[in-house]
Amino acid sequence: MTNTTPLQILVYSDDVDTRQQVILALGRRPHPELPEFEYVEVATEPVVIQHMDAGGISLAILDGEAVPAGGMGIAKQLKDEIYQCPPVLVLTGRPQDAWLATWSRAEAAVSHPIDPIELATSVVNLLRSKVPSA
Repeated sequence: MTNTTPLQILVYSDDVDTRQQVILALGRRPHPELPEFEYVEVATEPVVIQHMDAGGISLAILDGEAVPAGGMGIAKQLKDEIYQCPPVLVLTGRPQDAWLATWSRAEAAVSHPIDPIELATSVVNLLRSKVPSA
């Protein structure tokens, strides 16, 4: 028996093209062991905080290059303020910025330009531990 409740994936960027790249890279179901994904697209920091405070988000993907509020600062705030915060993946400007993602307490980082295989692998690894086996 498989879990049919879709996972809520929050995708934050001030750039609609970046949000679409993430959604297209992952698709509706990036791995057969996971339920389908439903995306919550967000363009501003206050709405990210609102959705995360409300609960129900399985994973947050935050654009570290977003302005005026970058995803790494938001990730650190979420990890500091939300008890049992869902996993966070940060999109960095370049691979050398991965250390900043570590500072933000994000569980994973993928750099721009987005590599669909790298992104999907990171997302599946983060979510596998949260989803009971089929």
